[in-house]
Amino acid sequence: MIRLLFAVMWLLHLLPQRTLNAIGNALGPLAYRLVGERRKVTRVNLAKCFPWMARAERDRLARAHFAAWCRSFIDHATLWWAPRSRIERLIQIEGLEHLRALGGSPVILFAPHFVGLDAGFARLACEIDMVSMYAQQKNARLSARLLDGRTRFGDQKLVSRQDGIRSVLGPMREGRPLYYLPDMDYGPRGALFVPFFGVPAATMPGLARIARVTGARVLPCVTRMLPDGAGYVVSIEAPWSDFPTGDVEADTLRMNAYIERKVLEAPEQYYWMHKRFKTRPEGEARFYA
Repeated sequence: MIRLLFAVMWLLHLLPQRTLNAIGNALGPLAYRLVGERRKVTRVNLAKCFPWMARAERDRLARAHFAAWCRSFIDHATLWWAPRSRIERLIQIEGLEHLRALGGSPVILFAPHFVGLDAGFARLACEIDMVSMYAQQKNARLSARLLDGRTRFGDQKLVSRQDGIRSVLGPMREGRPLYYLPDMDYGPRGALFVPFFGVPAATMPGLARIARVTGARVLPCVTRMLPDGAGYVVSIEAPWSDFPTGDVEADTLRMNAYIERKVLEAPEQYYWMHKRFKTRPEGEARFYA
């Protein structure tokens, strides 16, 4: 089945972008109906984060999220097989000068989980050599395909999450920016319960700790999908000042607060299918039971 999927995806990369957009939009409602577990997770997340929003409005947002996710998934055909010139046309970069100005000193590109995440990495890989971490997939062929797709351009170094965060420190000290995705629930080990839209969320404090250990500057890096199928834009912001502060919990709260602001700019594009609140404080009921 996975081989058939890859064959279809390869054929898709031959189509024009407007056709891929149409296919992604058509798949959105279908996925929303068929993928019941992820629909439930999305609805729970939206209810927890936006309790003030009418249920009908949250349902529209959930459907819009599935459409955006499906468009981004179809776009992997382009990311995996299209020529570099097409990727450069599809994905714009703003703020690369903020990174260039640091001249190879340790840098963390803080990249929250928006649906354009892989598009952003692919476009940046056309410009710079980075280090990042990846999670092993249950299907070995899918893991290999994702890894190949993310290392097509330049000299990218991807390390398995199972190898631990220390595995990225050496490449960072050699001048590779760390493309870092800290906003998922990886379980209770090492996590702090920090509010995310007012809900205690198990949050890894790695952003502050890596910045402290390496002396890295933190540059927010958000990839958003443009309206009407116009592609994506990667926005690199100026380095954060006064970060880290030495107060890990306060620094992690700052990280979550930043993500909240960016989510509100394009709420349908945040990765709501993830069980962001899977780990609960002791004694608190599970959200996704």
